[in-house]
Amino acid sequence: MHARSPTSVPQPYVESSSPAESTSDSHHGEQQGASAANYGGGVSLLDHGQFPSTPGRLSPSHGAFSASRNRITEYENASAASPSRKKTEGPAFAVVKKARKPGDKLSPIADLPNEILTHALAHLSPQDLSAVSLVSRRFHDLVTTPHAWRTAFSRFFRGPDSLNPSDYDDEDEQLDDLRVERRAFTRITALASWRSEYILRTRLLRSLARGKPVQPTISPAQARLGQPPVALPIVEYNSQMFTTINHLHATFGGTALNKRPPRFVHGADDVGTAGSSDPTTEKVDSWGLGDPNTFLQFSDRFPGDALYGLGPGNVVGVPNSMDVSQPYGMVHGEGSPGGFVYYRFSEEMRGHFLTPSSGVSEPALGIPQLLPVQEAICSVWIAKSSTIPSLTDGLIGLISGSSLGVLTSYSLGPLGTRDQRFSRGEITARWVISPGVPIIAIAIDEHYSVKRQGENRIWAVVLNALGEIFYLTRLPKRSTSDKAVRLDDESKERFAWSTGRSVYWNLAEPSRRSARPNPYSNSHVDGSYSPRSSWDGMYLSEEQIKGETREIEDYINRKPKDFQRSCLGWDMRRVLEVDFAGDDENQAGEAVFVFECGLDDDSIASAKRFARFKVADTEHKVNAETKKPQSISTTTSPEPKSSIFGGPSPPLSSTAPDLAYGLSLASVQHQESNRTTLRSTEEWRLSALSFGGLKLVQITAHAMDGSTFATLTASEDPLLNFSGQSTVSSPSMTPLSKSSSPSSPSDVPGQRARLIAVGTLMGTVLVWDARASLPSSTDAVNTLEPVRVIHTDSPQISCIALSSLYLVSGGNDGLVQAWDVLASSAAPVKTLHSRHALKARRRLVQAQASPQGVGINLFAAGAICLDPDPTVLRGMVSVGTYLRYWSFSSSAADQYKSHKRRLRRADRGTNVANDRFANVGRGNIKGFIANEQFELERESVQQAKQAEHLAGRFGTELLGSDASEEEILAYAQMLSEEALAKDRAKEPSFPTTNDRSDRPTPVDDAEMDPEIAEAIRLSLAEDEAKRLQEQEEAEFEAYEDYQAFEEQEAAEGSNNRELSDLEFALQLSLAEEQSRLEAEADTREDFPALSIRTKKGKGRAQ
Repeated sequence: MHARSPTSVPQPYVESSSPAESTSDSHHGEQQGASAANYGGGVSLLDHGQFPSTPGRLSPSHGAFSASRNRITEYENASAASPSRKKTEGPAFAVVKKARKPGDKLSPIADLPNEILTHALAHLSPQDLSAVSLVSRRFHDLVTTPHAWRTAFSRFFRGPDSLNPSDYDDEDEQLDDLRVERRAFTRITALASWRSEYILRTRLLRSLARGKPVQPTISPAQARLGQPPVALPIVEYNSQMFTTINHLHATFGGTALNKRPPRFVHGADDVGTAGSSDPTTEKVDSWGLGDPNTFLQFSDRFPGDALYGLGPGNVVGVPNSMDVSQPYGMVHGEGSPGGFVYYRFSEEMRGHFLTPSSGVSEPALGIPQLLPVQEAICSVWIAKSSTIPSLTDGLIGLISGSSLGVLTSYSLGPLGTRDQRFSRGEITARWVISPGVPIIAIAIDEHYSVKRQGENRIWAVVLNALGEIFYLTRLPKRSTSDKAVRLDDESKERFAWSTGRSVYWNLAEPSRRSARPNPYSNSHVDGSYSPRSSWDGMYLSEEQIKGETREIEDYINRKPKDFQRSCLGWDMRRVLEVDFAGDDENQAGEAVFVFECGLDDDSIASAKRFARFKVADTEHKVNAETKKPQSISTTTSPEPKSSIFGGPSPPLSSTAPDLAYGLSLASVQHQESNRTTLRSTEEWRLSALSFGGLKLVQITAHAMDGSTFATLTASEDPLLNFSGQSTVSSPSMTPLSKSSSPSSPSDVPGQRARLIAVGTLMGTVLVWDARASLPSSTDAVNTLEPVRVIHTDSPQISCIALSSLYLVSGGNDGLVQAWDVLASSAAPVKTLHSRHALKARRRLVQAQASPQGVGINLFAAGAICLDPDPTVLRGMVSVGTYLRYWSFSSSAADQYKSHKRRLRRADRGTNVANDRFANVGRGNIKGFIANEQFELERESVQQAKQAEHLAGRFGTELLGSDASEEEILAYAQMLSEEALAKDRAKEPSFPTTNDRSDRPTPVDDAEMDPEIAEAIRLSLAEDEAKRLQEQEEAEFEAYEDYQAFEEQEAAEGSNNRELSDLEFALQLSLAEEQSRLEAEADTREDFPALSIRTKKGKGRAQ
């Protein structure tokens, strides 16, 4: 079969020949190809253009390479620069059989290029790919390189390629860029490689799909009672809440040394209730159930007024906000004017309202007047860990943002051994960030550390209704003179304002508010300007502070309609996500994501990323690097870069173009690390997130990957810092040496990416890489395409959560499914909760079409919480008022435990191991059979023990096991007679009263009269009775003498063995029988027959 090459550059020719034959001419190759039908061995890729002059190598059309050039790199560049082919023009090469000589034992596969072998091996499963390394030395060298595993990983996990699966077969496709096969994801182990990621991800996804339960540990009480716990993969129980739960937080116990069960806290912000539970016992704690405080919404207190400052624009009202924390409790904010902040600690059964503003005004101290009746709480935050409270010495534990643009922090109380002792809920700091504009979102870095503080990284970000982003890089400090003073409420508020002036909130310049166009210039207000609280580092005078405070008070008294009239972009339904761990290796790199949901009629959904970036001063000297966003070129020759397949380095060239649309984080880090500068300038670079071609998008849910390694900066990453400490160890995947660890983030498996996702009103989930390429300058705006688009079966997405391994989506119809974020399969991996019945879904559709709307949807999935360790497959989702917890076994991912022998389970009723089946249905049959078998075995063991005891005690086994019953009885009789003879020899002699010599001579009955004979018989009977009585007394005396004699022999140390119980019983029995026989014989002799009856008459003697 022949085909003509459609391109001007001929395709490569590959011949199966040894390296020693590489100097032969092309005619030899043609002869081998002609005789392929005879022998049929090997594969040859023949180009039907001009053959290269050197067989056995990959060559472009311009002839053979010189020895100093890298033919693989040249071929890669030629393939990237060549125009793409059309599918209708036929294949670029033909696969024909290659002739082999008889007896030729050389493998044609061994002569194939590494590129083709790697591409072929990439289609193997992880187990088969590992086994291929044992085939030969060459295969071992190929498989042990990262490129083979990276290729296999990219083929199995398609990632962004799943968005356009027809690109490979598109006839009109024009490939202008070289396809990059590297995937962007967050790794799941500490010291990961492409091999470990490929193996562990496939195994973990298989375990997730299987849904095998984790075998729980048996407590000592359960072991004593013989009641092992039943392992269930999914448990569901009632939370005893009144409305849909939409807040979840958990503290997952460790899996290695710390095996504490997970603890969950759940809250419903509709009425402001929260509770806690333990999923292992399926019980809800009493915490929060007895709290009588419930809260009304803005729509209930102000019916008819529009939410979010819309409508007339005279008042600001939002739904009540809530945040929960398992170690520290819950905080609730009332979104109505005059609302309060309510806080309940985790150890308190009832909470309390925090102190509102007192209305004091002291312009000289920078304290503006705040009236509580005008203030509504729009956002709240509570600490999830002890990092921020500890680093701030107890100052920051709770934060609330109000509709007046005021941010207030409170203390969690006297926790730990701190120098400063604050009461629970005491106000500690206050700032006016955006006066008059509500603060709608608060984000705090829960993983902040002293190291990040030393790098001057961001730890707090807030967002207001105009889309402005404010952030803090320093921690507030309270003066030492204020620590030991007991204060009243007004004094505490003054010191809170004083503490707030120790830091300054910076504004991200790209997010600055925009003034509404005013072509007539009839407005006296500048819509792009807003005052905010200064800090002590500005060294303002008292008059300047007074003027600033008066201006702040003026802005605070303005209404929402005034800002909507002078500014653009008023939207209180924006949502905020922050990647605090983004890093550019220059102590910056944080990314702030702002999503405009588009839920209002006149709004359009959008997503933006604001990335903080520090630019060295030397970069401003090279304008070519900062003014060209599409391509970046350098005038100096870069260092030679070797091919990904190995081989010699290419020669130095004058130019080295980079085919990219912008600067990636990895390239920026590499460029900035090679520069030695004394100072840098902070910039914020803007990126737009594309919705992948979806129209009329409305965002209803959002989430960011919160896994362990997604929250580490580059300086904290154990893979980039080989000697650093690892949060989660992975000994099976540890590199052998420091030289094997990657030197830059681009070499890390997954490129240290972090995923962020949103759910839409149409049931679609979009996923982006939060650390994708940055724009090359502040003037350029690049677009980030989604790396995954998931079309679920739910009509709406109500909540989502994702980890490094999988994404969980929850719909308003109760459908909860787990998906692979890297698109190894288009179908969901696991369905965690099925949708509700058709009747419930019909009622939901009817409620959506009604003017009142759905209201509180008890069928929807409200919140999802996942374990931050992606190798532990557990989490929780709330469906209405019910909590559904899953915990799947991930032992298949452990390459050590997976090959061990499977543990056996003990029989039913024992306390050795767990039961496989539940106590319902046909699972009881196994228990019945096991119990019967156990009883039979126990009976047989008892019988064997009893037989052994009898044989040792009575000698029943002396005659053998085949002895008959008669033989045994004869042996027993012999023993009895022998014992009786010994007893008679030991008995003493004593006189008897019934001597036969004294007896009278019997007289014949015929010679006696009957009356005389009767009298004689009666007399003899009386004598016989006396004789028998005397005989019994004599036998009893003899027995007593025998007992005394035995005791005397035992006391004297006689060697005679004591009679056993059986022998003594036999002796007594024989003695009694002998006495009875003798008595009967004596009776026959002493009482002869009185008369002998005959047939001649009645009563007549013969």
